Amino acid sequence: MSSLEISALCKRYGPAVALDGVSLTAGQGELVSLLGPSGCGKTTALRCIAGFIDPDDGDIRANGVSILATPSSKRDFGVVFQNYALFPHLNVAENVGYGLLFRKGSKAERERRVREVLEQVQLVGLEHRLPRELSGGQQQRVALARALVIQPRLLLLDEPLANLDARLRDDVRWLIRDVQQASRTTAFYVTHDQAEAMAISDKIAVMKNGKVAQFASPREIYQRPAERYVASFTGEANFLAAEVERALGGGLFRVRAGGATLDVRGAGPFAGSAVLLARPESLAIVTDGTGQLEGRVVKSVFLGAVQHCEVVLRDGASVRLGTPPDRPLPADGTVSVRLDVDRTWLMPDAVP
Repeated sequence: MSSLEISALCKRYGPAVALDGVSLTAGQGELVSLLGPSGCGKTTALRCIAGFIDPDDGDIRANGVSILATPSSKRDFGVVFQNYALFPHLNVAENVGYGLLFRKGSKAERERRVREVLEQVQLVGLEHRLPRELSGGQQQRVALARALVIQPRLLLLDEPLANLDARLRDDVRWLIRDVQQASRTTAFYVTHDQAEAMAISDKIAVMKNGKVAQFASPREIYQRPAERYVASFTGEANFLAAEVERALGGGLFRVRAGGATLDVRGAGPFAGSAVLLARPESLAIVTDGTGQLEGRVVKSVFLGAVQHCEVVLRDGASVRLGTPPDRPLPADGTVSVRLDVDRTWLMPDAVP
């Protein structure tokens, strides 16, 4: 396995900038996700790591050694593509073992290694099937096994679950994480799905216009986003315009937001105005007098396990939150909302 360091990576296509000074690190055995919308540069970064395209500037180092001059075929990286890229005329075992044909080792050793990896990805018994005889999820497992069988220094996965339905995505997502953890293979994972990235990553790089907007653990990305763009892309979020009255010290600020005065945490300093992030789980409709915010329910939707509500606060701001499905709402819609200030985050006032 390898550690990998990307330093100030740049890639341009004429006047278009695909990567603009991207810097990332992955420690040995870590899974790093590149998360962002189409066109943000995440796949370009992965292809530079793989050696499929050459960056214009910057460096990529594996275990401290630059690999820019190393051809992709010599980097010893396993790659899993979105479209599986299986050989249609080869069966499962032959597809998985294909990469071993070009390495030293006996036939018995190759067969042993193929069996081990097929067990890891739960495909034992399907060795003689052709790709067309497999489901989409099974084909993706074959692609994963083929990448792992060579015991790569690094595993690269480019939107590997994009072609699967929701249930299969969940199953294969956990399989990828389990196999990656068991083998301790360092991995880079490209996705536009924030739930996917949150579930399987040790670190997430949120990409924006060819740059890294934030690089941190999933928990920090979700709870302490660097900017509004990051917060918007990593889960449902309510944003309240906040006027910062003063800094209280220790990262605590007194603000006016949602018609109330609140003491909240943030990463200031702030120059007057800011944005308060309040995830839906930090808000609750209460009747015990503990609510700091007042508003009116303008929409409610029953979703089975939760009742999804939209509340317009006194200052005109709109927030979304969940309530128990069996809790009745007042006939006139007027409610008191409690905000858990320990689960909020104050950010600079900047649009995505």
